[in-house]
Amino acid sequence: MRAFIFPGQGSQAVGMGKALSDASAAAREVFQEVDDALGQHLFRLMTEGPEDQLTLTENAQPAIMANALAVLRVLEREGGIRLADKADFVAGHSLGEYSALCAAGAFDLPTTARLLKKRGEAMQAAVPVGEGAMAVLLGADLAKARAIAEAAAEGQVCSVANDNDPGQVVISGHREAVERAVPLAKEMGAKRAMLLAVSAPFHCPLMQPAANAMATALADVTIQPPLVPVYANVTAGPTAAPNEIRRLLVEQITGMVRWRESVTAMWDAGVTDFVELGGKVVAGMVKRTAPDATTTSVVTMADIEALAAGL
Repeated sequence: MRAFIFPGQGSQAVGMGKALSDASAAAREVFQEVDDALGQHLFRLMTEGPEDQLTLTENAQPAIMANALAVLRVLEREGGIRLADKADFVAGHSLGEYSALCAAGAFDLPTTARLLKKRGEAMQAAVPVGEGAMAVLLGADLAKARAIAEAAAEGQVCSVANDNDPGQVVISGHREAVERAVPLAKEMGAKRAMLLAVSAPFHCPLMQPAANAMATALADVTIQPPLVPVYANVTAGPTAAPNEIRRLLVEQITGMVRWRESVTAMWDAGVTDFVELGGKVVAGMVKRTAPDATTTSVVTMADIEALAAGL
């Protein structure tokens, strides 16, 4: 069995999508559709920068999605591969869940772009710049990370945001609490802990205003049943019911990204082949969680051609 998986924030880089756009009209169509939906020159920002503007959450989120969906469009249009024929499940890391839903036909591309733009704006606005932070804990499992976060909180918010793989967990919350957690983590047995260069404390209770904004945004959106089930971040289980998808996307804003558990659940369900579209990050997390799985990262035209030949 096979799952198509999609990267989250942090996968953006100036120049993304340019080579694929130069090589394929199908990719250019995707980037133009996203630009039109947003009323901005996002693709120019993706290819030319400046980097600080691309890194802004409201730009990075739709950019990462557009890049992943361009890879899929080229695979389908020029490789003759239909996702529904070749994938048993889809999943995405944080914003990548929107990419996965779009890939599976639950959202159309313009709707996905607008939702991610709104999501990025709402997450950035939820907490004033400088008041929140995130840190990655390496060599710490979920239980240890929770203990570190609890010890560092001291009445503030400090909680697990991303359970990425057996040795990488991200915490999020008030800046002072997260900063306390960094030295505490090493004392409590983590190999390494470091603050992340992010503009807001994602996936923690401080994001509740963003969750409220997304509940409003999603209320008026038509969600089609996906062509294949989507593994949701907050449940680490498959769903195909539109109203459940809507609810889980709202919960995802403040909830923990249960990526390690999602990968384990897909492996237990029989998935042995994981294909990451548009990035090279989540495939590595998969490999560290399910070492016997086959993982493929598909970014370039050569990657697409190789995948199409092998499917």
